[in-house]
This record gives sequence, C-alpha cells and structure tokens, in this order.
Amino acid sequence: MFIHKLKTYAFVGPSGTGKSYRAQMVANERGIEYIIDDGLLISGNEVLAGISAKKAPTKVETVRNALFQNEERKKEIQKVIKKNKPESILILGTSDDMVKKIANNLEIGPIIETIYITDVATEEEMEMARNIRVTQGKHVIPVPTFAIKKDFSGYLLDPLQIFKSKGKGKAPYISEKSIIRPTFSYMGNFKISDTVFKQIMDCVVDKTKGVNKISRAIVKKHEGFDDGIYIYIEVIIEYGYPINETMQSLRHKIIKEVENLTAMNVLNMEIVVKGVNVIKERE
Repeated sequence: MFIHKLKTYAFVGPSGTGKSYRAQMVANERGIEYIIDDGLLISGNEVLAGISAKKAPTKVETVRNALFQNEERKKEIQKVIKKNKPESILILGTSDDMVKKIANNLEIGPIIETIYITDVATEEEMEMARNIRVTQGKHVIPVPTFAIKKDFSGYLLDPLQIFKSKGKGKAPYISEKSIIRPTFSYMGNFKISDTVFKQIMDCVVDKTKGVNKISRAIVKKHEGFDDGIYIYIEVIIEYGYPINETMQSLRHKIIKEVENLTAMNVLNMEIVVKGVNVIKERE
C-alpha cells in the first residue's frame, strides 16, 4: 500500500557513470521535487532525511542502506514524505530491479517513467566518470558541501559547481554538488594523528597575540550519529591581554583551521588558562 498519490520516477545507470552528478538536472527538467540517492532524501540543496549509504564500512552494507532494508531508516524517510506530501520523486539506482525494490520498500511506487543515464550522457562522459571512480575512488552527492559536512566528518569533501546551458532562451542550470571518498574505497582509510592536531594548533597560537604557548593538548574522536572530535587545551597567556576576548578569538581560529585542514568536525573545544607569562622590563 503506497503512502499517498505520488509520481515516482527512476534514474538508472551502472555504478560510477555519473547519475548523482546529473540527478538535479534530470529532476529540474521534469519538475521533480524530491530525489532519493544512496539512502538520502534530498530536496533542492537540503538533505531532509536518511544517512548516506556512502558512509557504510563495506559495499554490502552500502547496498543494504541504499535499498532501505533498515527498518528505522525506512520509517524516517516515510515520515518525512508523509509530512511534506511531495507530488513527485526521483529514485536513483544501478538497475531497474534496484529502483523497484526501493520504491516497494518505501511504499512510494509504482514507477511511472524510467530515465537511463544513456539518455542524458554520452559514452565519453560516462567513461570519464568511470575512470574517476576507479582511479580516485570519488563519489558525488547531489547537494552542496555545507549541507552534508556535519554528517561526513573526517571524509575528503570537495565542492563541485555545475553551470550548464539548456539552450537558447532557457535558464541555465546551476547547482553545487559534493565529492567524497567513502571508507570502503580501495584506496583505504586515512587517519590523522594527535600530533597533527597539535601542530595545527601551535601554528594558530604563533599567529595569535596574547597567547604564549599550548602547555597541554588532548584530542578525542567521537564516533556515532555526530562524528567528530573534542579538543581540550591548556595555554599560557601573555600578561596584559584580556583573557576572555583572547581565548574566544583563539577558540574560533583553532576550530576553523582544524576543520579546514583535516575535514573533521570539532564538536566541542575547551580552553583552560594555566599560567601567565610576565616579561619584566629592564631598567
């Protein structure tokens, strides 16, 4: 039994041929409001519900998540669809069978039209996409980086802006997507040592007036729904500088640099002033 009267479309193509890259374009051309791609329910530039299958540790888990075989995640998607009542939705999948399974699992079928990647991309474009997937292990998520950064702490994220003309007299197609490298990529995981975080923070301190040095630093990684790190540091400050303002500035700068350079979300940062460096002037 289906959730409500909904026009369900499918966008089908082999893995790595550029479906996510072109998903918004296909949806916009047909006036489709929502997109389901790899476990995510997307509307415009916003992820409304779901957890990306690209975060799964193995390819088997990726498929399970993409098919919404997890009852909790399935109900989460259904709840948002029931609440927002979209008129149309586009399901991305690697085969006709896969998109039918997704539609049936979420109870949003039947599929009224299937668009194939070969309808919107040339063989050369698909081959280029395959090459990037195989050699670099990169995947595309059809939303801006700011919309998923929090959910992909520690992943390699890059923004990708698209500008395409639809022809004379038609508005150009402009959107931003995100490129990630999932944990199951054959290229392997990457790890950041505590020393790297300490070096980043030391560089920030060197450029911050009023702070002498970091005397102690602890970085703890948190894994769960909110992936990220907790930072605790003890500092020695210079005499004569306002403590509150200086520490607020230091905290802001460290969080910004750590997130920019490591792609890790800083969930919380605590700074404790342990001492004051007093420079005596010579008579």
